[in-house]
Amino acid sequence: MSFLPQIRIPATYMRGGTSKGVFFRLQDLPEAAQQPGPARDAVLLRVIGSPDPYGKQIDGMGGATSSTSKTVILSPSTRADHDVDYLFGQVSIDKAFVDWSGNCGNLSAAVGAFAISSGLVDASRIPQNGLATVRIWQANISKTIIAHIPVCNGQVQESGDFELDGVTFPAAEVQLEFMDPAADEDGDGGAMFPTGNLIDTLDVPGIGSFPATMINAGIPTIFVNAADIGYQGTELQDAINGDTAALARFETIRAYGAVKMGLIKDIAEAATRQHTPKIAFVAPSASYQSSSNKTVQAADIDLLVRALSMGKLHHAMMGTAAVAIGTAAAIPGTLVSNAAGGAKQAVRFGHPSGTLRVGAEAVQDNGQWKVSRAIMSRSARVLMEGWVRIPAETLTGI
Repeated sequence: MSFLPQIRIPATYMRGGTSKGVFFRLQDLPEAAQQPGPARDAVLLRVIGSPDPYGKQIDGMGGATSSTSKTVILSPSTRADHDVDYLFGQVSIDKAFVDWSGNCGNLSAAVGAFAISSGLVDASRIPQNGLATVRIWQANISKTIIAHIPVCNGQVQESGDFELDGVTFPAAEVQLEFMDPAADEDGDGGAMFPTGNLIDTLDVPGIGSFPATMINAGIPTIFVNAADIGYQGTELQDAINGDTAALARFETIRAYGAVKMGLIKDIAEAATRQHTPKIAFVAPSASYQSSSNKTVQAADIDLLVRALSMGKLHHAMMGTAAVAIGTAAAIPGTLVSNAAGGAKQAVRFGHPSGTLRVGAEAVQDNGQWKVSRAIMSRSARVLMEGWVRIPAETLTGI
């Protein structure tokens, strides 16, 4: 019996913020996968090792968590005043499904470095020493991200002393600016609060009715008060991820919130839209022990936030959800700014791994809130580069 050799695809495995993912240049993908569709999804699923009924992704590059089951495709930008187009695919662990509905804010921190190192940024825009400004078009959500990448002797600088809670080792700081994070592509900021309200009453059959702030900034996010759903806001992963009934309740809340936000028409559709919206719960600041046993003091944070991603409590905080947090915190009258003790242009919030600071510039224009940009710092580095391999049968019959 003869067997076809595996397909080799140039790829780079990178950490960005508190996530990891496999990065590709569009031109390096198999020809059939260079366009959106079943072939592309099949390639990425096989690279990551999904679907895996064991939930481990042993036969792939994924790490069996929402933070490590990720893929990125970059190409020279087709838009004026941008350097690179960035497409993010969140790969389901146990289903044959790639969710293209949102961005990954954490991996956004690695996009600029990968773009420079892969020759996707014009050499004239890269200083010999200093900060390179990489203009990124986030193709999933039609938004601009500006990444400030440290450069030393003409090369991306990855080492440094910037510490990020949720990441074990320090690295070079990468500042990200999420431009017009709540605006539509035509610049209309009216979609920031899809219901038109800063706070709605969310009715969830079998669970209850409670206040919710539903915002589209960075990524569509549903915020609820921790106390309204029986939590303190100091919980770590094990307190929720080991409770199947709690996870089911969160997913039900998320589904009903998605309908109210207009993202889906029926709650059954939520199963095919796992990446968005996110659901998070907030509480006033309080002291707690982080997952690394570091004490987070109430006086050092403005509020507590816990968020779920792909059906599990996140070990730190999704970058895009941090944008939503910063945006909502800057606007008086949201559940987030209420938990923070009032609207703030920059907040430091506590998450399971520690703390994170995020800022947003919010103004009210003709009765509507608009945010020009949200800013936060992350770090990124290459973990491995070379080729990933997938069986040739991956593309058979597609």
